[in-house]
Amino acid sequence: MEEKFVIHGGRPLKGEVSVGGAKNAAVAILPATLLAADIFTIENVPHIDDVVILLNILNRLGAKIRFLDRTTVVIDTRAVNHGNVRINLAKRLRASYYFVGALLGRFKDTGVYLPGGCDIGSRPIDLHLKGLHALGAEVDTDYGVFHAKAEKLTGCEIYFDQVSVGATINIMLSAVLAEGSTTLINAAKEPHVVDVANFLNQMGARIRGVGTDTIRIHGVQNLHGCNYSIIPDQIEAGTLMIAAAATKGDVLIKNIVPMHMDALTAKMVEMGAEIQEFDDSIRVRNSSRLKAANIKTYPYPGFPTDLQQPATVLLSTAKGASVIVENIFEARFKHIEEIRRMGAHVTVDDRIAVVQGVERLTGAQVKASDLRAGAALIIAGLMAEGTTEIYNIKYVDRGYDHIEDKLISLGADISRVPVEEEPFELDLDFQ
Repeated sequence: MEEKFVIHGGRPLKGEVSVGGAKNAAVAILPATLLAADIFTIENVPHIDDVVILLNILNRLGAKIRFLDRTTVVIDTRAVNHGNVRINLAKRLRASYYFVGALLGRFKDTGVYLPGGCDIGSRPIDLHLKGLHALGAEVDTDYGVFHAKAEKLTGCEIYFDQVSVGATINIMLSAVLAEGSTTLINAAKEPHVVDVANFLNQMGARIRGVGTDTIRIHGVQNLHGCNYSIIPDQIEAGTLMIAAAATKGDVLIKNIVPMHMDALTAKMVEMGAEIQEFDDSIRVRNSSRLKAANIKTYPYPGFPTDLQQPATVLLSTAKGASVIVENIFEARFKHIEEIRRMGAHVTVDDRIAVVQGVERLTGAQVKASDLRAGAALIIAGLMAEGTTEIYNIKYVDRGYDHIEDKLISLGADISRVPVEEEPFELDLDFQ
């Protein structure tokens, strides 16, 4: 049954909350278990829809899945004996392409339905194809299937024309079992890229330079199972930081890596929020109207595109005019029309949004268009006067583990309720 969030806004968030495991690391680490025929214990796994889909795909491939608790899963891949992932579930998320890298590495032959995911703009897989081809694979995307096959994989030097998290991870997955050494130049440096490499090294891979723009991989003959704990989710942490400041709250956000939040922290301090960093937590306090600031999204360590939409909402009531430049995805301003319904004053020209801060937002019926837009609308509802209803929350569930429970623990008035009927909109033009 379809559900919606109902939020009665205007309540400051106060208290302590812990961040779960990183979605963007988990969706690569789970397929990476296919590189070895062995048993893995993965801790701090986020309980989100994308993870559920990936585990179902693993199960259909022959892997045995067992949960020790809500966030710890045991995966036994010993019975997996082929690389065919022509399973309709694979169409439902972007991360399904990681099965290509892992299964090509192990079986040298794989076919996966082309991935889906949020509609936030062009997300081509040409860099994946280029990298796999350089390793010696024949690759094509005929009839909606991403297919790769190789007699053997051989290490080489691969230069990425642009920084790509997906391509960096996918080529790492294939290269760890290739003959010889592979060098990835202009590689992505995001925390979840580092986490995937650390997981592979725990399996017996030999990867160096991760976290820089040059990654060196020395191929090994075999990999093995391991125990591993996924890093905290940088984007969930940022979402909670923004929500605390937006509601004029006081929140201690635990189980995070403060260094991962540097770009956001710097901008929030510039806006006037009070930030205190500890070893594995951050405290966010705010008691007054924030100041305008300019934001440009860039690959890590720049300001993350996944936090641009929540940050836009935060700036919607700041003093003055803010300019936001989206350099990563060209269609990541779809939330703008929704927050305009709530009173925000934002104009968009191509990849640039100008936000003229207003005194307050007011509740309205709105729809999430993608995962991070949904998070942005939740923040808008928390800071608005009156009641906000958010539809299409299936997108939020793809990347946040029942975020409403964490917000309720901080004092928010938010509930998840069934949708009895679609919101009715009247749009008549009388001449």
